[in-house]
Amino acid sequence: MQAKLSTMFQSLRVRNYRLFATGQLIKLIGVWMMFIAQDWLVLELSDNSATALGVVTALQFTPVLLLTLLSGRLADRYDKRMLLFVANAFWTVLALVMSILVITGLVQLWHVFAFAALLGVANAVETPVRQAFVSELVGVPLLPNALSLNAATFNSARIVGPAVAGLAIAAFDVGPVFLFSALSSIAPLVNVVRMRAAELHRKDLPPPGQRDQAKVVDGLRYVARRPDLLLPMVVMSVIGMSLFNFQLTLAALAKTVFNTGAASFGLFSTALAVGALVGALAGTGRRSRPSVWLVLGAAVGCASFGTLVGLAGAYWLVVALLLPTGFFMVFFAQAANQRVQLGVDAAFRGRVMALWVLVFLGTNPVGAPLIGWVAETFGAGASIWIGGLISLAAALLALTWQLRRSGARLRMRMLPMPRFYVVSPGVE
Repeated sequence: MQAKLSTMFQSLRVRNYRLFATGQLIKLIGVWMMFIAQDWLVLELSDNSATALGVVTALQFTPVLLLTLLSGRLADRYDKRMLLFVANAFWTVLALVMSILVITGLVQLWHVFAFAALLGVANAVETPVRQAFVSELVGVPLLPNALSLNAATFNSARIVGPAVAGLAIAAFDVGPVFLFSALSSIAPLVNVVRMRAAELHRKDLPPPGQRDQAKVVDGLRYVARRPDLLLPMVVMSVIGMSLFNFQLTLAALAKTVFNTGAASFGLFSTALAVGALVGALAGTGRRSRPSVWLVLGAAVGCASFGTLVGLAGAYWLVVALLLPTGFFMVFFAQAANQRVQLGVDAAFRGRVMALWVLVFLGTNPVGAPLIGWVAETFGAGASIWIGGLISLAAALLALTWQLRRSGARLRMRMLPMPRFYVVSPGVE
């Protein structure tokens, strides 16, 4: 067990990565608390409108859709460490302003809309830079482990943040939650300054003269020539748009279907995050690039359980199904992320990871308003299972395409336990 734990957390032996992960964990706990408080505030200000929640989600992710590719170019041209500091500083200032508006009682719905859009700008710059920066913190050999620990950090925050936010909102209202989120975002600023630049892994990067020539269109052409990168991105874009809207759908499900309070909504988010944390930790032992079959199998599992969540009619059953849904959701996303990161040249990493962030987060503005409308018109449950069926269709189509392209065949084995496996061409 000691050896297993040592392997699972080996990236934390690197000082710069340890500072990075610690700062991210503190900030993300506050961010998830703020997301819960923001959704609850929107429902209060809009008379429980799921459509208003969809608009907020769309505004939050629209800058990702518009600016992420340009941010990837910045990541390939300039110091990622400095870019992270600037983006996080902007985030901190915005969060402080919003917390003052909420605490003083001056907040209006349009304030929340504006706040979500501006936070989206900060996120559009910070996320692709952060994704590309991980390889400079630990180097390629430790990159799979570091990426899995990133997902574990993210989902640990998703466990703690919503649970604490639900209790804090019930006890103190939403204002103190926004203030705590603003203060927690100072942690990554301090830790980025404390990093040692001499210990960063930058030897594989092109010289500054070549980096100045980095163009967005070159990154797009690079991915277009690489089916191994393109396939996980296409599948992620569909699932991200149609199913990965749990921030919106679970809030609507808790309040409009089961008529529960903030604490119960927090339980939904926590159940999803517990499964997601296990899914993230399951990938920490990975040492090589994940296969396309692992990525597509996880996508099918994610879509299947997501569909069942929408069809579940009992509160306890939703909570139970959110656990495997969270597991496969993160296991799929992390395997796809690792397949992209470990298959890309260092010179293109910033632009390729920007494109990854675009399909992972930037599809939300497209899907969120429609999902919100479906939730308000046909019910929150329908908005989840319809998205699950669309995701399942996309995953199965991608699996069929890959099987035909490779000539491989899908087989099922019943003993010692039922499972599917892939047979390579010429092997039976």
